[in-house]
Amino acid sequence: MAVYTHVTLDEVRAFLRHYDLGAPLRLEGIRQGVENSNYLLLTERGRFILTIYEKRVDPKDLPFFLGLMDHLAARGVPCPVPIKTRSGRPLEELAGKPAAIVSFLEGQGLLGRIDPEHCRALGAMLATLHLAGRDFGLTRPNTLAPRHWRRLFEACRARADEVEPGLERELAGELEDLLRTWPKALPRGVIHADLFPDNVFFDDHRVTGVIDFYFACTDLFAYDLAICLNAWCFERSAEFNITKARALLRGYQGVRPLSRAEVEALPVLARGAALRFLLTRLFDWLHPAAGAFVKPKDPLEYLKKLRFHRGLSGPSAYGLDAPDENARAL
Repeated sequence: MAVYTHVTLDEVRAFLRHYDLGAPLRLEGIRQGVENSNYLLLTERGRFILTIYEKRVDPKDLPFFLGLMDHLAARGVPCPVPIKTRSGRPLEELAGKPAAIVSFLEGQGLLGRIDPEHCRALGAMLATLHLAGRDFGLTRPNTLAPRHWRRLFEACRARADEVEPGLERELAGELEDLLRTWPKALPRGVIHADLFPDNVFFDDHRVTGVIDFYFACTDLFAYDLAICLNAWCFERSAEFNITKARALLRGYQGVRPLSRAEVEALPVLARGAALRFLLTRLFDWLHPAAGAFVKPKDPLEYLKKLRFHRGLSGPSAYGLDAPDENARAL
């Protein structure tokens, strides 16, 4: 979350005429994140999140994102629910851009250290989300899938070595290898694709909220799991924590067992997940958005993770138990 489009309480008061939420009492910009403009909105009816969708979000994708949250919430996934207007629409326009209001989730992000039990709960919730989305009627291609990485790389390659000497050559080689070896015939469906710790709320070790579905798409379930390995299982020192990884994977497999093919593909998927976030962070680092009060994230964090995955001998390095030969992924 972030704020790129600044609006006043008076502008929001006019916007709220479309809703049955009472008058606005307070509006507070949310600084975290990088994609859309987000505000904590307090009205006479309670607390909500107001999101203004910025240029990275294609308006044609909004029915997928908002419909998915409705679908998952109805199936027990603790995620925000879009608030409909008086005419039954989930979207309106504010400051000349699409905007929506969603319910406010109780709970808090992980302000302290992530421990293995958090990772176990996260893994179980991710698998629950994957299963809950299987009967969702809409699909959306992953606009940051491997076939799009070359475009991102080309937008950064001329200045990549300003960030790290030799980075251009290293990324070029990694990109070619991953495009050549990327798995395709694995179970797929709706994935979150951005399930970082700041997008999950906890009460002790119980997941109470999953937010920010604006990268959600139809792709490989195991790729979503690989994104979480990168986001949850490395220490700030960049050291991989196998205990956290084992907990995350066991939590996931306790709800949705992985197939042997998914297990074997995990090192390649984790490399790809690291490259995807490295490239988007590199792009934002080299092309910072004007007017946002959010600092671009360091792309070199994901270069270290990429190098770790590239050096592995196989999936056992993640603490994975060997899957049953007869197991079939759901």
